[in-house]
This record gives sequence, structure tokens and C-alpha cells, in this order.
Amino acid sequence: MKSPTAAEALFSVKSFAAGMLALYLAMRIGLPRPFWSLLTAYVVAQPLSGAVRSKAMYRFLGTLIGATFAVVAIPRLVNYSVLLTLALAVWLGTCLYISLLDRTPRSYTFMLAGYTPILIGIPSLVDTSAFNALTMFDTALARVEEISLGVGCAALVHGLILPQSIGPVILKRMDQALEDAQSWMQQALLQTNASQNAANHRKLAQDITDLRLMSTHLPFDTSNLKWTANTIRVLQDRLSSIVLFMTSIEDRLDMLRKAYDGQLTPSWQLLLEDIAAWCRAGTESAAESAIQLRRRIADMTPAMNGESSWIQILEVNLLAHLGKLIDTCENCFHQRQQIRLGFDGIVPTEQQRLDRIPTRELHADRGLALMSGFSAAMAMCASSAFWILSGWPLGFAAPMMAGMFCAFFSTLDNPVPALKVQLICTALSSIFTGIYLLWLLPSAHSFEMLMLVMAPFLLTGGIFLARPNTILYAVPLCFTPLASLMMFDMGTSDMTSFINSQISQVIGIGIAVLCTNLFRSVNAEWVAQRLLRAAWNEIVQLAEAVKVPSIMAITVRMVDRVSLLLPRLAASRPGDDIAAIRALQDLRVGMNMSYLLRVRSRLERRAVSIQPLLSRLSAHFRHRSGDIGAHKQELLVTLDRTLHAICDAGSFPMRNEAVAALAGIRRDLFPQALPYQPVTSPHEQLS
Repeated sequence: MKSPTAAEALFSVKSFAAGMLALYLAMRIGLPRPFWSLLTAYVVAQPLSGAVRSKAMYRFLGTLIGATFAVVAIPRLVNYSVLLTLALAVWLGTCLYISLLDRTPRSYTFMLAGYTPILIGIPSLVDTSAFNALTMFDTALARVEEISLGVGCAALVHGLILPQSIGPVILKRMDQALEDAQSWMQQALLQTNASQNAANHRKLAQDITDLRLMSTHLPFDTSNLKWTANTIRVLQDRLSSIVLFMTSIEDRLDMLRKAYDGQLTPSWQLLLEDIAAWCRAGTESAAESAIQLRRRIADMTPAMNGESSWIQILEVNLLAHLGKLIDTCENCFHQRQQIRLGFDGIVPTEQQRLDRIPTRELHADRGLALMSGFSAAMAMCASSAFWILSGWPLGFAAPMMAGMFCAFFSTLDNPVPALKVQLICTALSSIFTGIYLLWLLPSAHSFEMLMLVMAPFLLTGGIFLARPNTILYAVPLCFTPLASLMMFDMGTSDMTSFINSQISQVIGIGIAVLCTNLFRSVNAEWVAQRLLRAAWNEIVQLAEAVKVPSIMAITVRMVDRVSLLLPRLAASRPGDDIAAIRALQDLRVGMNMSYLLRVRSRLERRAVSIQPLLSRLSAHFRHRSGDIGAHKQELLVTLDRTLHAICDAGSFPMRNEAVAALAGIRRDLFPQALPYQPVTSPHEQLS
């Protein structure tokens, strides 16, 4: 075992201090289960203070909602065990479903709300003849108070004692993402180190999604960076656009180089070099340089007419993407400068006016969330049935553990391996639980002695909780004994109760493993296919849209899907990038369709209808996973006819944008097709 780092040791000491403070206050106030406060202080502990504050707030809200449901529902159904079990199971499944639709830390609220009634209500059902609604209210109130005390102490200690701000971490990751984007542009525009480009878009897409989720903690942070939260999210949106722009630019440059026998013309080469130099300058680049580059792009753009060649159309497409790339990069550099001002304590004047894309626009798999909720509900029903039918009074920990552990690992593609680890570690944690519950705690006759007794276990456990590669094992080994110490609060810390409690916990997790394996276990390839189908369905909706959608929202969601898709494709087919390339092509089609919809009204005024093309695209992507060979030729012909009609419609505002969008759709859908011919005819065949 390697020695703890200074950061790990600091985290462990602060977690111990927060836990002991919460335990001391709970005992002095006279709360019935003070060890809940100790456990809560450890559950919300995070190395970064902003994450602690946000998790503390969400845990409090979730506990309050769950406790309210327990007080309302359980007294009314206490005499109907089947109905009560179903009510708790449906509540857990519904809350977990809602939680999984939100991929930000806010989801913690709904997950807590789901299993809190189980923790509050199940122990009170051991003897229903002695059940009292007022006692249930007191139990729920005490639970909220204990949780509030735990999260409050954790937020206080982690926020005041050498706080580890999340701001510098986000800033470092953001600057790295900007550097990665600039490096990618250099390699693509100057054709250097081209073998790294596939890795570039994978890494950048993943970094953007990680940053987006991490920055949700920023408003709770202790640094000045929290005042620039909107600016940071806008910068992330712009970086998302760069991913799709650059993959398109790489493809078009490759086509042009082949058309010019491997070497671009001097004017093209000089333009690319100047754009690369401007991008390399980053935040130091001058606004005048960007204006000059846009003028040169406008001067180099070929004039379109009915006789325009495929190479000219590709040049229009490439130049349009280069112009958008310059606009996006300039905006990124500007936002980065605003963030620098905010970090120095100057709130950017435009901070509140920024139009950012909310996190609810990120991809959410409702089907998979429904499966997770159903699996948790079934685990709850099965474990409750086992407890009730067995007539085992002390087996109430089984439904509690089954519901909780199904919720904890519901975000994984296949939670079964992680749940098996929890099962084994929970069984092993019985050793620590027995030592403390039966031997050490009864010997501690003062709070100071209790601190000394708990220190070796908690300080060592805190080190492993701070390490990402050991946290999966540390959580059950540390948290399960802390949860079991509540038996000391309730005066049931005897050998019989201890053995029954540990066995029922293991049985509950075993039922969670079984139900998850039956109803929720999926592999990476299955999830990847669902991500692709979600992208295709969105393109179908785009083709049928009446109102022009937000291009930025579509781009953000598509890049988010890329970040989710690529690791799963790599896991299911290592070394095979073909599916990833096709996925990116489909995502770029959606982006170009959104640009095309923007100019729809202008085209209709020129008697050019894109409705036949949209209908073909809708049919193509609706049947994307099936046999689409018969429709591809018709779609290609419709594409070429629409492209010819727009080129031949005369000059009008945004015509080049429409031509560029159509050229992009054609190139992405039919990369192996013969070049477009100015005279549209049905003879063009796919090669």
C-alpha cells in the first residue's frame, strides 16, 4: 500500500473532524440516533469543498422529501403490508427514474427521496401492533435533523478548514480542453500528426462532458470563479461546436487534397496557415486578424450557379466551416478572458445576459432509466416478501439494503460486478462492525474516549475514500459499520441482533444482485446502439420540425452523445473506429439539417422547396437500423436535385450556408458516392 499524499491525509482529517463534530452535537442535543449524523458527514464528504456543499444541500432536500412521503404514506398503509410494500417500491422506482434523467449532481436529491422512506419506515414495521403515527413523525423529524446536522458540519469543516476549491480544478481542465482544441486545429489545418486526430475528438468530447457535469458544483464553490459559472458553461457550449466543425473540416480538406493531387493551391495553403497561426495565438489573438481572415474567406468563396462543380461546392462547404470555426474560437477566447477577470474578483458585465444551454439538454435514456427504476422496485418487493414471509423480525435490513444498493449503482451500464464487490465487502465489514459494536463502543465511557476508539478506523478509511481506485471497496468497508453502529443508539448491540443484522444486510444486497442481473444488466454495445438510435430519432424529429430548433442545443446534445458513445464502442469493439466515424457523420447530418432549416423560408421565397428532401431524410433515419438500401438512391437523387435548384436560384442572403449544409449532408451520408454533377439525373449510382 502506497503512503497517503498530503491531499489524502488532509481530506481524511477533515472528514474525521466533521464526523466527530456532528456526532458530538447530535449527542448533546439528544437526537435518538446520533450515529446517523456521523455517517452522513462521511457520505457527503468530497475532496473539493464546492462538491461537499452541493451534495450536502441535495442530500438535505432529498431527505426532507422522502421523510414527508414516509409521514404521509406509511401510517395510512401500515395495516396493509402488500400495499405498503408496493407503495414504497413504486416510490423508489419513480424517484430513481427521475434521478437518472438528470445527469448532474441534482439527481442526488431524487435518489435520496427514493430510499429515505425505506430507511425511516421499515424498522418501525417490525411490530405493527405497537405502531404509532406520532412516533413515525418523530422518527422522520429526527432523521431530517440528524441528516441536517451531518451535512451542515461537513459543509462547515470542508469549507472553512483549508478548503480545496473546485475552481482551479475546473480552470485547469478547461484550459487543457482549449489547448487540446488548438492542437487539433494545428494538426488538421497543417496536415501534421494526422494519426492523432481520431484520439483528439474523442478526448475533447469527453473533456467537454466531464467539465459540464463538474461545473454544476461551481455555484457552491469558495473561489471567485463561482461568479463566472454562466461564462464557463457558454465556453463549454462553444467547445462542443468545435468538435463537429473540426471533424467536417478534416474530411473536406482530405477531399480537396485528393482533388488537387495531394497538394492544395498556394492561396488555400496560405489561408490554412494563417488560420492555424491565429488559433495558436489563442486569447492573445487580435480582433483585426479575425476580421481579415473572414474577408479572405469571403473573397475565396466561389460564386454559385447551376453549372457549379462538386469541387466548388465542397470549397463553399469548407470555407463556411472555417468561418464558423473562426467565429466560435473568437468567442471561446473572449469567454476565457472574461473568466480570467472573474477569477481576479471582477464580475463580467455580460455574465447574466449570456444565453447558455441548460444541462437538461444533455442526453437522457428514458428506457434505461425505466429499467433501473423497475429493477430497484422489484428488488424492494422481493426482499420485503422474503422478510415478511420468513417471519424474521430482525431481517428488516434486507429491503433497506436492496433498495439502497440498486439506487447507488443504477448509473452503470452493468451494475452487477460492482454490486458483487459490495456484497463481498459488506460481508467482510462485519469484522469491523463486531469489534466496535460488541467490544470497543461499550468500553468508551466519554466522548473523548469514543473519539480515540473511532480514530484509527475512520482516519485510515478516509485515505481510501479519497482514492478513486479504492473508493468502490472503501465505501462498504467504512459506511456499513457506521450504519450498523445505530444498533448501539437503539440499545440492541448484542450478539444476537448483530448476527441477524449482518446476515439480513448480505441477503438484501444478494437480492439486489439477483434482480439487477435479471432486469437491468446490459452491455456497452447495447447502450451504444441505443445512443445511436436516439441520435437518429432526433434527426427524424428535425426533419419533421415546424419551428426552427436551437442549433447550439442540438450541437451540445450531439457532442454529449459522442462523449458517451465512443468509450462504449471502444469497449465493445476495441480498435474498431468505423462505427465511431459513422456515428460522427450522422451527428454532423443533424447539425447541417438545423442550418438548412434556418434558411427554409428564404428558399421557399425563391420557389425552392426542401420538404421532399426532409421527407426522404426522415424516412432514411427512421429506418436506419434496418434495410435502407432501396431508399438510398432516391435520397441521393433528391439531394442532388435540391442542391442544383439552390445553386441555380440566383444570389440571395444565406444561400452559401444552404449550399454548404447540403454539401455536408451529401458528403456525410454518401462518402463513397460519385461526385455531384450539375445536371441532375437519376443515373448516379453509389460505388
